[in-house]
Amino acid sequence: MNDESLPSAAARPQVPVFCQVGSAEDTVGYRMRRIVNLLAGEIERRMEPLGLTDAQWKPLLRMFASGDTTVATLARGCHLDAGAMTRLLDRLEAKNLCRRIRSVEDRRVVNLELTDEGRVAARQIPDVVAEVQAVAAAGFSQQEFDQLKEYLERILTNVLPFGGDADASAQRSSASVSASEGSKK
Repeated sequence: MNDESLPSAAARPQVPVFCQVGSAEDTVGYRMRRIVNLLAGEIERRMEPLGLTDAQWKPLLRMFASGDTTVATLARGCHLDAGAMTRLLDRLEAKNLCRRIRSVEDRRVVNLELTDEGRVAARQIPDVVAEVQAVAAAGFSQQEFDQLKEYLERILTNVLPFGGDADASAQRSSASVSASEGSKK
């Protein structure tokens, strides 16, 4: 990186005192990442009896909540590209939790449906996630927890212009999923 790529001190925005940090641990991002990692690890541990990993329970719950869906729609909703979604669905199918069915109306479209075993597992997911979230929310009032979610939403809105957001990635991924499904015609 050369000095010309950095804005001059005068051109940089004034940083509020409360945003200045002395260590990585002082940053909001560090704390958020740590919380996410701990929550994901605990949820995965509690999903073990269902035979699900952290990556697998999310699409399974999405399929259950939305009813039957397509591969492209699920990939978009899970913020996964076509390759990652294919690998994940391979694992879910191997566990007999869902199945892919090519549309008879449009061969480019691959529909998804949960198996009976998939529905049984998916029905248990919300309770597991709620239990972990309740531990994280211990000591918060309903108002405080709602306020926390509002603050997190504001931070998300503030950082969306950075361009690395999951929604934009999902839109790019969905285009590649649609393209790959289209090439299988």
